[in-house]
Amino acid sequence: MTVCKDATQRTVSGGDETRPEQNRKAETFRNLHIRGNPIVLFNAWDAGSAKAIAASGAKAIATSSWSVAAANGFGDGEHLPFDLAMNNLRRIVNAVEVPVTVDLESGYGDAPDAVGATIRMAIEAGAVGCNLEDSFPANGELRKPCDQVDRISCARQVADNALTRFFINARTDVFFQRPAEQHDNTMLEEAIERARLYAEAGADGLFAPGLVDIDPIRRLAGASRLPLNVMVADESPSVSVLAQNGVARVSYGPRPYLIAMKALEVAARAAI
Repeated sequence: MTVCKDATQRTVSGGDETRPEQNRKAETFRNLHIRGNPIVLFNAWDAGSAKAIAASGAKAIATSSWSVAAANGFGDGEHLPFDLAMNNLRRIVNAVEVPVTVDLESGYGDAPDAVGATIRMAIEAGAVGCNLEDSFPANGELRKPCDQVDRISCARQVADNALTRFFINARTDVFFQRPAEQHDNTMLEEAIERARLYAEAGADGLFAPGLVDIDPIRRLAGASRLPLNVMVADESPSVSVLAQNGVARVSYGPRPYLIAMKALEVAARAAI
């Protein structure tokens, strides 16, 4: 197993003794991942959107990296400066009472130690979980499974050293490599194998965006020991159908931001 240099640091001073509320939220968030009764995350991008979503009765808040970047004038793919991402995360955490999980894209670094440092900062900003991608932000190509395993392992070590139940949602971009109509058994088998390796490395959940057909969703949910997270698309099954097929988490990604911006544009056109 890769030894993560950043894990030698005590990442959250005092751990359980000084951050009981963060640890309580982390445990609550973890327990919301139930196969057949998924947690639904209508993704936020800033403190205002997080407060509006929380007011709806949402049990947790998840950020969307695409939305956060767009709201700040940047493109997705880690173009948003890391300090800005962390400051935005702190404002969201301080604005709501529910657990907050952050989309960290590919961890803002290739090396395991860099990912570990990113996880440490996210925990110190108050997050109870994160998404961590297995593709390169520059071109979307998949990393080698062994490399991603080392990165997840380092993230796990840092989180454990922080004495927090931080939820690592391992995102696999296998299904982003080709359009949905070209998804096949080979891709599904690769996703299942990556899920196995990521679970052994310490991941807590599996995120498979781009997967929309219910049969491979059901098969992936059944084959992985990690709770499965899917992202809503135009052609996605309903949340109830996803639940019936073993999904434990449903995300909306950039859709809430796009809905809000379209409504704003329409209102502005009517006013001008």
